[in-house]
Amino acid sequence: MTLPISNSAFSYALHYQDSGAIWRLSSFLLEHIPFQHENLVFCCIGSDRSTGDALGPLTGSLLSNYISFPYKIIGSLDQPLHALNLKETTESLLGQSIPPFVVAIDACLGEQQRIGEILFQTGPLLPGKAVKKELPPIGDVSIKGIVNFGGFMEHTILQTTRLNVTYEMSNRIARALYLAWHRHSLKNMHDRNYNRNY
Repeated sequence: MTLPISNSAFSYALHYQDSGAIWRLSSFLLEHIPFQHENLVFCCIGSDRSTGDALGPLTGSLLSNYISFPYKIIGSLDQPLHALNLKETTESLLGQSIPPFVVAIDACLGEQQRIGEILFQTGPLLPGKAVKKELPPIGDVSIKGIVNFGGFMEHTILQTTRLNVTYEMSNRIARALYLAWHRHSLKNMHDRNYNRNY
């Protein structure tokens, strides 16, 4: 769970219930995530013990259901990526022979009127800041979902967040990522066929 966000901090935002949200989000992700990277990793941060903080693990589990999705996914409902193993995970990623490009996915708190927005940010996110935890930054880019409002009693707010909101946002993020990768693959196939025919 990251810090409450400001309007200026993100390069893209849309509400999960917006018309065409999955296609629009996939178009943006296609432009800003290097799906051709040989070590692209998705780190889905959060806990399965809190409805508000489960956006990351839910997204990881949903992405894992796409058998053809070829990238490494860290964090799921079965094996969450959270405060107890985040430092170990980041150190492991830093030690890999091929430096990974990390997409970090996490829930966050924000203003009441922005609940339900999916946000994309260049640069790392700071997990745990909203609940006063000191954890290492993670991600070359990040995707966040505003699951509830922040400002006070964050632990209670997270525990009482509607699971439906968290699930629907996770579902759209996972579907948009899968669609973005699929569109990337089709474009590569088209380009190869065009070059061969030419």
